[in-house]
Amino acid sequence: MSLIDWLVLVGTLSFIILYGIYKSRGKQNIEDYLIAGQSLPWYHVCLSVMATQASAITFLSAPGQGFSDGMRFVQFYFGLPLAMVVLSITFIPIFHRLKVFTAYEYLENRFDGRVRMFTVSLFLLSRGLSTGLSIYAPSIILATILGWDITWTNILMGAVVLIYTVTGGTKAISYTHVQQMLIVTIAMFIAGYMVVHLLPADVGFVDALKVAGKAGRINLIELEFDPNSRYNIWSGLIGGFFLQLSYFGTDQSQVGRYLTGQSVGQSRLGLVMNGLLKIPMQFLILLVGVLVFVYYQYNASPIFFNTVETQKLQSSQYAGDYQKLESEYNVLSAQKKQTVLSLKSALDRADETAIATQQQALLANETKAKEIRSATADLIKKNNPTADTSDVNYVFLRFVLDHLPVGLIGLLIAVIFSASMGSIAAAYSSLASTSIIDIYKRTIKPDAPESHYLTASRVATVLWGLFCIFIAQYASKLGSMIEAVNILGSLFYGVILGVFLVAFYFKTVQAQATFWGAILAEIGVIACWWFDLTAFLWLNVIGCLLVIGFAWILQQFSRPQTA
Repeated sequence: MSLIDWLVLVGTLSFIILYGIYKSRGKQNIEDYLIAGQSLPWYHVCLSVMATQASAITFLSAPGQGFSDGMRFVQFYFGLPLAMVVLSITFIPIFHRLKVFTAYEYLENRFDGRVRMFTVSLFLLSRGLSTGLSIYAPSIILATILGWDITWTNILMGAVVLIYTVTGGTKAISYTHVQQMLIVTIAMFIAGYMVVHLLPADVGFVDALKVAGKAGRINLIELEFDPNSRYNIWSGLIGGFFLQLSYFGTDQSQVGRYLTGQSVGQSRLGLVMNGLLKIPMQFLILLVGVLVFVYYQYNASPIFFNTVETQKLQSSQYAGDYQKLESEYNVLSAQKKQTVLSLKSALDRADETAIATQQQALLANETKAKEIRSATADLIKKNNPTADTSDVNYVFLRFVLDHLPVGLIGLLIAVIFSASMGSIAAAYSSLASTSIIDIYKRTIKPDAPESHYLTASRVATVLWGLFCIFIAQYASKLGSMIEAVNILGSLFYGVILGVFLVAFYFKTVQAQATFWGAILAEIGVIACWWFDLTAFLWLNVIGCLLVIGFAWILQQFSRPQTA
């Protein structure tokens, strides 16, 4: 990067961090530190909720997902608006009325300490692991740009976020979230414009969409019901609804965001607006990836977007094999350009026969390109068994570094960093608040002064930060990060949601039945995932229904017999 890009990057991030610390200055108590004194308006709630969900994984991996698989990932969010309505009607009033710091305090009032602690354990495990992925995502950037060791890069990324999280608490997080989302939105619109601007002069935005459609990338809705398909309208509406309901209703990283609302109405409005804005935002991010795909139909693309690994190949014993693959790929790139030019001409003439012919050629070229890239990935793995061969995570980053103008590169990398900082900070805060309120205060030191819990919360934040940084060292093994983080959540969120739904709606089911029902359900979910019985989104439905079913059945057997 140029000096200007570095100045833009450092300046943007410094402004966000210092602004958050400045707005959260002053004396704090435990309520201020964990839930911002329930003082924030709806737009803070909305943007903070969005920023917590939109990590660097979103802005690194999602465009790559659009590049490689098209728009169908957007169906993942179709259940979100309905989930926001359900949460606004049920969860929010209960949490506000009980004046809880965490969602799990309610469970002990409804059931007992065992159910609360089991649910807390599932949350801490899932959130701690997924936060490691959120740290690793932006670390790719520094490691790729500067050639830094990934271990030290993860440490740097995780430690920077700790500064304002420990200092300012939830209020600092919320104020930084507002700045982050404004910068993110502006930058992604600019990125989309720049991709279209870099296309040939006679190819406009509509032309690019037509080409993408013929290449199978504008696959917004898939109506076929297939439980083994990861993304279709049914998995999004049903499986996505259960995942989003659990994530926003029972994951403390999100619950902690809307507990900061001034009132039930402000929290509700913030969540509903999040449900309305999230799908368009995700649509835009995926569309940028699709436009990058179109750009590389007219221009030669790297055979492998993680150029650090290809540079290692060039000086290895496999250099000859790599050169053959690269030569083959370069020839194919020229064919792809000629094919897309012919397709564009056929589309302009509305010649359906020629369009069909060129479309088949375009799809055949893409299939061949995937085969060559797969062979390259195999070669990279032979040369470096620890290499990250999930190229989807590098597509957008490589495009930004290679083709965008000076200044904009720094801004877009700042976007990825700031998004990561937002989600990581919220995760640190939620892990700390859950550890202190649900474990430390409940079982270890129940009668300490408030100042003690404030200090303990800061210490817990640091300890969880260290744990998440440790997990980040192994994130490269998990492939597409945006899929990995949602698969990870799906292993636990359905069961957690099931526990809460039993608590809310099945008043005759008691603690023991719920506790053992949740354990059996978690075993069932892990078995379904281990044996690959269904696509991951359905694990949320399965986990939730298993908890309800097992708990209800066990409750029937536990009822005393009458003469």
